[in-house]
This record gives sequence, structure tokens and C-alpha cells, in this order.
Amino acid sequence: MPKLVLDLNDRRPAWALPPWVAEEIREALPSSWTLQVMDTEADGSGDGVATLSPALLEAVREAEIYLGYGVPGVLLQEGKELGWVHTATAGVGAFLTPEMRESPVLFTNAKGIHGPPMADTVLGMILYFARGLDFAVAGQQARRWDTTPFYRADHPLVELSRATVGIFGFGGVGREVARRVRVLGARVLAFDAWPGEPGPAGGEGSGEEVQGDSRREAPQVGPGRELLEDPGIEPLHGREGFHRLLEASDFLVLTAPETPETRGTLDGAALHRMKSTATLINVSRGALVEETALVEALREGSLRGAGLDVFWKEPLPGDHPLWELPNVLMTPHVSAVSRHFWRRQTDLMVENIRRYLAGRPLKNLVDKDAGF
Repeated sequence: MPKLVLDLNDRRPAWALPPWVAEEIREALPSSWTLQVMDTEADGSGDGVATLSPALLEAVREAEIYLGYGVPGVLLQEGKELGWVHTATAGVGAFLTPEMRESPVLFTNAKGIHGPPMADTVLGMILYFARGLDFAVAGQQARRWDTTPFYRADHPLVELSRATVGIFGFGGVGREVARRVRVLGARVLAFDAWPGEPGPAGGEGSGEEVQGDSRREAPQVGPGRELLEDPGIEPLHGREGFHRLLEASDFLVLTAPETPETRGTLDGAALHRMKSTATLINVSRGALVEETALVEALREGSLRGAGLDVFWKEPLPGDHPLWELPNVLMTPHVSAVSRHFWRRQTDLMVENIRRYLAGRPLKNLVDKDAGF
């Protein structure tokens, strides 16, 4: 009897698995299938941390589908009957092990699921610096009525309708950011690796059809194509496009996955190409930015500020210089937190269960070579 293992009992209350999720998954399965819901603790933080308990390893030995937080190599070694595995996280870099790359198992992730709340966080960070709320917070904490930073001749306050927002990685999150800032009148520079044009910021929508398995995702039009019909959104790619992104953005938002190509992309040279009035916002992965170079740029005033939800090392050490910089807004890797997560995640899993059973292409299939 074929079996599906559901391992999403997150240890964090905000991400607790609602009972209705298992009910909807059970309804999507034929009566001939078994659903095993793990009651062991799981961890969806970061790229996901699968808790490899003896009970879980025993459960996957006879499973055909695994839905959990992350898919470590040991899981594939034990689950020799697995045909499809899904991680309820967007990041997959930690799980592209030799076992995964060599395995024929279909691997999907939750790209796009976190887009709306993360884009809302980005918008909040943009407005925080655009309207000088960092000055307001400093004045309030000091119990000081201080108009000086607002009234000086070179004040950094801008209107979003006159600003240019650069987006590095025009996938699910990047598209949600673009939709929000375009409504408020901002111009958008969308940098991505378009089909046939390799680059450091691969999007989330492309797939490659692999002969012999109809459930692999068929080739698609480049990510965000529907938004590129908007004359206020300019597509960029390649080295020249990357340089334009850096030099023209008032707000540069990082929403690309972490891959060998994107790691360390925002180094000292890249940061110094940016306007001194520009703000960097990172909600993707800390490894995209060289933190030492960022601290130096913020200290010397060659950047207006930085809104950061992710860091090279998490939790951020208490002695890290980023804590002390007044032109930094930090959140502890929580930009995706939302009460609406489970509805989108469940819809994706149920849709893919139906596709898998019908032998149709799966949504959000991970390109194991590209790393996203």
C-alpha cells in the first residue's frame, strides 16, 4: 500500500501545524494510500531542519511521498521507495547533497509561498528609511524632540513615487515586491538570469523537462514575464545590467536564492557602485552580502542604510558591529511570518499530490544543478 509521510509538526507556535492541513491532504489521496502524520517535533527555520528520529526513518522506509522541512541525504538513503519529496521551505541549498543530486526522486520546495509577507516586510523597510523613521526612533529613545536630521539641507527623505527600486532576483518574492512598490509609483529595475542567459540571480519559475518522467516540470516562460509588460519595470541581466542595478537603485532589494553564483555578490566593489543615498535591503540569505564590507560602507556613510532580515551567522552574535549602527534596521529572520502561510502551503501540496498521482508536471520542482 503506497504511503505519504507528513512531517510538519513545527516546534514554533507561530508555525504550528493546523489539524485541517492533514485532513485536506488525506482527502486528496486515494483510499488505497496510507497517510502517516508524524507527531515528532520538526523545525522549519532557515532551510529547514529535519529531525531524524528513529520513528521518522522507519516511516520513510516504505513511503512514496515525503512532505517535511528539508530533505537530508540520510532520509533518501532510508527512503528507497520515495518518488517525490517536498520541503515546506524556499531554501534548498543545504539539501542538495550527493544523495539528492544523484537520486531520480522529484524534489519540490515552497518558493513563492512566503512572497506576500516577505514583500510586506520589504515595503516596511523601504518606508522606514524613505521617511526617516530611523531618526524618529532615535529621538524617541533619547526623549529628544529633534528636527535636525529632517531639516538639514542634505536630508535623505524621499518619496517612493519618485524612487527607483532595484530587485536582485525576480522570482516569487521579487515579483511581490515589484507589485507593491509599483502601486505606490516607484520605478523597478528587475535583475534576473533570463532563459538562455546565465547569471548570478536565478529566478524561481524555470524548469527543465527530463525525458522519461512526465511529472517533471515543463519549460516555462521566464519568471515575472507578466510584470515586464509594465513600462515601469525594466528587466536587467548580465554584467552591464548588474552594474546599472547597483548604480541606479535608490533601494536595492535582495530576493535571490543562495547559490555558488550568488554567494558574496554584494561585495565591497558592488557596494561602492551604489549611491551614497541608497538603502540595501536583504530578506533572502545573509551569504549574498559581505558583511564586513557592508559595515564599512554604513560607517563611512557611503550608504544611507540597510534593512536586514538575514545574516551570515544566525543568531547574530551579540558583539557584531551591525547591532551598534544607527542606520541599520534588523529583524531576526522573521520576514516570512504570517497567519496565512498554511493556506498557501497546503494548496501547493494538495495541487502537487493531484499532479503526482496523475503523472502531470509538478509545481516548484527544484533544479538540482542550478540550486533552486
